[in-house]
Amino acid sequence: MNSFLFNRPKVCLFAVFFLLILSFHPIKALAISSIHPLFEQALQASKAGEFAEALSMWNQFLEFSPENSAALSNRGNVRLALGDPDGAIEDQTLAMTLLPEESDPHLNRGIAEESLRLWKNAEADYEWILERNPGDSLALYNLGNVSGSKGNWSKAEDLFSKASLARPDFALARASKALVAYQLGEFEQSEGELRMLIRKYPMLADARAGLTALLWRQGSLGEAESNWAAVAGLDSRYRDKQWLLEIRRWPPQPIDDLMSFLSLQSL
Repeated sequence: MNSFLFNRPKVCLFAVFFLLILSFHPIKALAISSIHPLFEQALQASKAGEFAEALSMWNQFLEFSPENSAALSNRGNVRLALGDPDGAIEDQTLAMTLLPEESDPHLNRGIAEESLRLWKNAEADYEWILERNPGDSLALYNLGNVSGSKGNWSKAEDLFSKASLARPDFALARASKALVAYQLGEFEQSEGELRMLIRKYPMLADARAGLTALLWRQGSLGEAESNWAAVAGLDSRYRDKQWLLEIRRWPPQPIDDLMSFLSLQSL
């Protein structure tokens, strides 16, 4: 079972070993023996966010092992991180042809497709996973994001709920479910879930930012300011409307309320 970077809760190192049938030659043997360490180095650079260096390493590795599906999928993730979603889709698609029953390239390709707003393509990849594993929490969560992007908030709420049931420690899925409940006018349910998340994960900026917006909407300005003070110390991106909309993928109503709260603060 291959394991790919950036999208699964656990990342396992994938090793490739070559059996040399040809006559040994010292230079060739040295080159081949360096392949496994190069894979690990590329993986570590990817995990560290050193994407340009990681891309160079994946390219080198794939010169030795052009049909290594794990390396192709990992390179695709790096290409996406470097702003090349088309290249990422190309790598993930090739990884699929090499291991057609592996789910991770479908998940990775779906993320790249989402970045291009290719909603139907991304849906097809996530649904392919869920046909084989209905409890895949990340496919459920990502499909929920696609549904929200298409304005189908009821379906998004159901998918986020399933994702959080499939993996109870998936805090972001629970936060997304609460934010969709907010969007649907289910304010009491949303507030209860956000408060529960904050009790369990005090450093989760997403839940505190969502509660800030909801409290402001309800007129509880003092408590809203208290929660926002924690958010400001944890993650400055929650000030950015475009980031909330396009990257974090909040629903529009919580975004509008949070922006209104921040506008009041700036007076």
